[in-house]
Amino acid sequence: MSAWQKEQLLQIATTDNLHISPLRDDGKTYGTPTWIWSVVVDDELYVRAYNGQNSRWYQAALRQKAGRITAAGVTIDVAFEPADGPMNDRIDDAYRAKYKSSPYLAPMIGSRARAATVRVVRQNS
Repeated sequence: MSAWQKEQLLQIATTDNLHISPLRDDGKTYGTPTWIWSVVVDDELYVRAYNGQNSRWYQAALRQKAGRITAAGVTIDVAFEPADGPMNDRIDDAYRAKYKSSPYLAPMIGSRARAATVRVVRQNS
């Protein structure tokens, strides 16, 4: 695995159009792309499941630990890692800054979505 390219991460951070596709149970086929919100904190990419831990993409991401994202005009192979603890407060702040005018902000920083926070790690291509 490698770190995100700064320019690429900046493009992803400023877009509101990220689709996530964890691998299916066969470990080879990508799931249906799901549109989700994303934020960047300390040069790391994070996403949350609006419907919490019951979300299908979230369950697949934790089970398969790999997939891909499409954002800012590129498709990137990624790994998924659960994120919790004090970092969630900083992720909340990033969501507040990026999505401050959205009526969906409150649920995205609420306990249900916070419990389904995932760090998205760029894989070598």
